[in-house]
Amino acid sequence: MKKLVFLTLSILFCFITTNLYAHALWIETNNTGKIGQQQTVKIYYGEYAANEKENVSKWYSDVKDFTLWLVSPNQIRTQLKLSADSNSFTSNFTPDQNGLYALEVSHEAKELGGTTKYHFLASTNIIVGKGLTASSTNVLNLQLNTASPVKVNQTVKLAASLNNTAAKAKTVAILSPSGWAKETKTDENGIVQFTPLWPGKYVVEVTEFQKVKGEHQGKSYEAIWQGATYSFEVK
Repeated sequence: MKKLVFLTLSILFCFITTNLYAHALWIETNNTGKIGQQQTVKIYYGEYAANEKENVSKWYSDVKDFTLWLVSPNQIRTQLKLSADSNSFTSNFTPDQNGLYALEVSHEAKELGGTTKYHFLASTNIIVGKGLTASSTNVLNLQLNTASPVKVNQTVKLAASLNNTAAKAKTVAILSPSGWAKETKTDENGIVQFTPLWPGKYVVEVTEFQKVKGEHQGKSYEAIWQGATYSFEVK
């Protein structure tokens, strides 16, 4: 009986851990905009490929207390106001200049997952007029290598960066609007590429796991997990 209970608890723990790893924050917005036209932004937590968007009341730890930053083409950072919906947070801004805008989230969960600290990151870009390739201030991030709209059957390249250095051999999950998903690795230059087959919103996530000891919110941890998503539209 004891062995059965132990086995059941072990399976449950594995399920919880796997489920937690699969969950992520991501940003949804129109990736093109116009000067003077309000841009609506949505932030979700869940599993994108499974079309699972968690109710805000069920978001892990204090993830719902994240901060959303707008980085304008002239690199001015502005914290955007957020309003909670049933399964998302909504914000908006109005572009006032041409160029490439960035939206960024970086939030370390207050609670540890066992002895692991969880760090959720998300970003996306909005092109207004003509844009340049973007950079991100997030410690772990992905960026498209082009500011031009992405099209179906066109090879997409993204660069992963960790602490301003190419993130080599990191696990990357490519999540499509059709539910198709693929796991791959970045190359020696931190590059990952794929060819989208369906139009719609794609979410790409790069993850990092380090055995590092430290203290967070008064509790000791033995490892850090970081997951950074980048979302973009394919026409």
